[in-house]
Amino acid sequence: MQEKITRSSRRFHNSRREFLKSLGIGTAAAHFALSLPSLGWAAAASPQKKRLVFVFSPNGVIPKHFWPENPGRDYDVKRILEPLSDFQSRMTTLHGVNNRIKGDGDGHMRGIGCLLTGIELFPGDVQGGSDTPAGWSMGISVDQEIKNQYQADAATRTRFGSLEFGVMVPERADTWTRMSYAGPNQPVAPIDNPYQMFDRLYGQTHNRKLLASVLDELTDDLKKVKRMVSAEDRRLLDEHLSMVRRVEKDMRIEQQTTQAAAENESADLGHAVPDLPPNVQEDNDNIPEIAKMQIELLVNSFRSDFARVATFQITNSVGNPKMRWLDIDESHHSLSHEPDSNEEAYEKLIRINTWYAEQVALMAKRLDETPEPGGEGSMLDHTTIVWTNELGKGNSHTRNNIPFVLVGDGLGFKTGEAMDFGGVNHNRLLMTFLQGMDCPRKTFGNPDFCDGGVLGDLLA
Repeated sequence: MQEKITRSSRRFHNSRREFLKSLGIGTAAAHFALSLPSLGWAAAASPQKKRLVFVFSPNGVIPKHFWPENPGRDYDVKRILEPLSDFQSRMTTLHGVNNRIKGDGDGHMRGIGCLLTGIELFPGDVQGGSDTPAGWSMGISVDQEIKNQYQADAATRTRFGSLEFGVMVPERADTWTRMSYAGPNQPVAPIDNPYQMFDRLYGQTHNRKLLASVLDELTDDLKKVKRMVSAEDRRLLDEHLSMVRRVEKDMRIEQQTTQAAAENESADLGHAVPDLPPNVQEDNDNIPEIAKMQIELLVNSFRSDFARVATFQITNSVGNPKMRWLDIDESHHSLSHEPDSNEEAYEKLIRINTWYAEQVALMAKRLDETPEPGGEGSMLDHTTIVWTNELGKGNSHTRNNIPFVLVGDGLGFKTGEAMDFGGVNHNRLLMTFLQGMDCPRKTFGNPDFCDGGVLGDLLA
């Protein structure tokens, strides 16, 4: 019976696409149109959508200014998390979650390479600052596990399955630069160039000058759809177009800025242009603009139902941006090695991590102010943001108390609470994410670290 339903759903899905194609509507506009409820198609497709995005920032945090002192629902918001204070009732902090994966690789390598996989790294020839050399992860990451199950079911299948966003991730391929894995020895490279991500979402624009014509074509297609839908859906279409136009405007401003800087041969520009060679990202003055552009593209892709799971990787493990927009000239990783007694470095690290929190807050804000297509509430009501890190604290390289901050209601977890799990294996949290996305697993990653199962206290 289930097989007949699946075949019927597939034929229905294909017939909808053929109908829109017959009207001369392109693929990008058609995919968005298929989610509009007034066409009578979205409601028949699937239950309420769930979305999950993992946001990564590197080099640990300053625990004293990150973790709440008062656990429970009446928790205090520390300085680093202050940008997220507007979402306190929809935020959960998870203290006491430890990455206990051992084996090859230094702390940073195991920190990022095992973060979403929960399993050891293969032996390899990439030598870190300590310990033995290592290679890629031995297993699939949780985001790709969810993608595979969702793509296998017509009711949850999306155009891309998953999307991997980056912000100034070095182009070199090594263990420090990859957090997502399609399987053993199969790292998934994030796209850190907003132009390339735009191309992926809306078609290949081999020259940036083609952006306007691509958007004009998309606008014309959506105008055709507009005549077929309700007033509410026309509003969604207008907001969708406004978002795409904002992205285009930001891209043009960023392009003009970097071109002008290049013409002036500014030696301080560094890795500001996304197309520069790898390994020169330290002078990355355009990180704020790139992050904003990528957040807009992520929100837009979720809204268009291009994917329901994503990663958003800001730089990389051992990330070394120089945050000159914060009046900080030293690189992040170098500062993270300073002792706590270095008050100047300590203060700068608080400001750096607060800036990362601001990016999470911006993502949450954009999702919260965007109505859920074909559903109730906002997109944040159907999305969970997981902000995490490869280390608990930079100068100790500990992988105990890995930062995990959850924002949003997509997984139906408890929110508005500071929780302390007392040192559980992070594999159990990965299993809990899987269960929240309706992909339950008895184990995930190394089964030796899965005893106890999902974290029941997190489930609502």
